[in-house]
Amino acid sequence: MRAILVAGGVALICTLLGTRLAIALLVKRGYGQLIRDDGPTSHHMKRGTPTMGGTVIIVATLVGYFLAKLATMRAPSASALLVLFLFAGLGAVGFLDDFIKIFRQRSLGLRSKAKLAGQTLVAGTFALLALQFPDDRGQRPAAPFISFIRDINWLYLPAALLVIWVLLLIAGMSNAVNLTDGLDGLATGASMMVFGAYTLVGIWQFNQSCVVAPGAKCYEVRDPLDLAVVAAALTGACFGFLWWNAAPAKIFMGDTGSLSLGGALAGLGIMTRTELLLLLLGGLFVIITASVILQVGFFKVTKGKRLFRMAPLQHHFELLGWAEVTIVIRFWIISGLCVATGLGLFYAEWVAGG
Repeated sequence: MRAILVAGGVALICTLLGTRLAIALLVKRGYGQLIRDDGPTSHHMKRGTPTMGGTVIIVATLVGYFLAKLATMRAPSASALLVLFLFAGLGAVGFLDDFIKIFRQRSLGLRSKAKLAGQTLVAGTFALLALQFPDDRGQRPAAPFISFIRDINWLYLPAALLVIWVLLLIAGMSNAVNLTDGLDGLATGASMMVFGAYTLVGIWQFNQSCVVAPGAKCYEVRDPLDLAVVAAALTGACFGFLWWNAAPAKIFMGDTGSLSLGGALAGLGIMTRTELLLLLLGGLFVIITASVILQVGFFKVTKGKRLFRMAPLQHHFELLGWAEVTIVIRFWIISGLCVATGLGLFYAEWVAGG
């Protein structure tokens, strides 16, 4: 439990102090955000705000986790290292995307095919490695089943299909957080809530694991407590970054942050056997992604008509005249309700007998 407190506290301090230094460095180098001309006009005043702040989140999370391991003299687990690999790997893809935008002074970074290739390479490597590294009880970081709160035994997936499922989940969540990152503090605050939920899930799964408390309701998860340490580090890093990212934002996380945070969410869902529950815990991300899909589908079916004034959904409310802070706070409330409902279902399943 001490590792969880150390990881979260160190990561929070790192982003709280480190982001201030990053802002000064990025401003000095002129690494500012470019704004799309077809977006809400209110965003044009944000042009030039430092971006790539996700780099600070990544560094803070890694420092927090490994200092926690050093403080407790415990070796890192395979599950935690794989989630961190996915987190940092997708962050590297996002960093390239952000850097190209700044270097070439355009609102589009990596070409879509190159970006997808990078995401696929990182996610595919993660998927293949997650099926390795059995522990003394034969448990691997990932299981060949689709899961809700536990593995759904009748939804067994052969290795090839499992890799495809993992790729879809990672791509979906990383792009969902990316779509949500359109208003000051929105994606950071929502991500912080979900990572906080996964800290609690990991602690509970450890206390009720088949190693600690064998029985009919125990959890077959390889490294639940170490996954809670990772989630705590991510929670703390987002918490500290939000100080600077809240409206009016002094820095944006960029694709560096949004892709990495989305990947970490997917990785935690896969490792804790809560893949479908993740869609509820991260309900705000799902809703915003669905708004884009519905907008595109409606536009094509009706040959030019729009379901929303603009997608993603947060921009629709901006064009309706809602203040940015109002939208962010109300969307945070929605995210909090999704997290509370997800945690309630998680606990109710255990009470009901697993």
